[in-house]
Amino acid sequence: MTVAFISARVRRTGVALGAVSAGLLALSACDKPTPLATVTIGTDSVHSEAACYNDGKPLNDQAELATCLNDTSGRKTISVSLDDRMHFGVDPKIADNGWTFYLDGQQVEAEPNNDTYRTIQAGSFFASQTGETIKSVNLGIVETSEKDKAVVGVWNFELKTKS
Repeated sequence: MTVAFISARVRRTGVALGAVSAGLLALSACDKPTPLATVTIGTDSVHSEAACYNDGKPLNDQAELATCLNDTSGRKTISVSLDDRMHFGVDPKIADNGWTFYLDGQQVEAEPNNDTYRTIQAGSFFASQTGETIKSVNLGIVETSEKDKAVVGVWNFELKTKS
């Protein structure tokens, strides 16, 4: 009876190919990360993945938008002074479609913006019609599809005034 011997080099090559195949299989099971949105104030910065994102396709309806805007699970918080300048940055994929701000679930801009970077005075987010100082506000960055006139993604942040 003869036994076939496999050289060490062939065994190592086979093991390496198996490891590469297993790695590719594991990567194919991973979800693609969503585009990021970032809020920066001075040297403090927070970024977030989308609370809702359907791989660039429109969300189902207004009820889903409301649910996404109220999702607190991934909401990032940053503290601001009313005289701070807030810097907003979005992934170019978001800017290509256009994006707008929602404050506490209400749209505050009529038209989407296509810039990847914007700077706005923090006090404008805390203005109250009664003159009271607002302690915190929920800010939604909402990507819209100009072609479909529909919401594509929602990124949530909480802005808190510094005490």
